[in-house]
Amino acid sequence: MAEMKTADIRAMSPDQKDDAVAELKKERFNLRFQRATGQLENTSRLREARRDIARIKTIAAQQRDAKK
Repeated sequence: MAEMKTADIRAMSPDQKDDAVAELKKERFNLRFQRATGQLENTSRLREARRDIARIKTIAAQQRDAKK
C-alpha cells in the first residue's frame, strides 16, 4: 500500500478507515518480522506504515469532533 493522501482518507467512510488501519497494522507486523530476520529490503516502509496509521486515526478523530 502506498502512502495515503489526506484527501483520499477524508473521502473514506468510517468502516473503510477501520479496514485500512487493520490492513496497515498487519503490514507493519509483517514488516517488523522481516526486519528482525534480515529480509526487509525497503526499511522506510515501516515508517510510512506507522505514519499512515496515525494519519488515518487523526483525520477520523477530527471528523468525529466536527460532528459534535
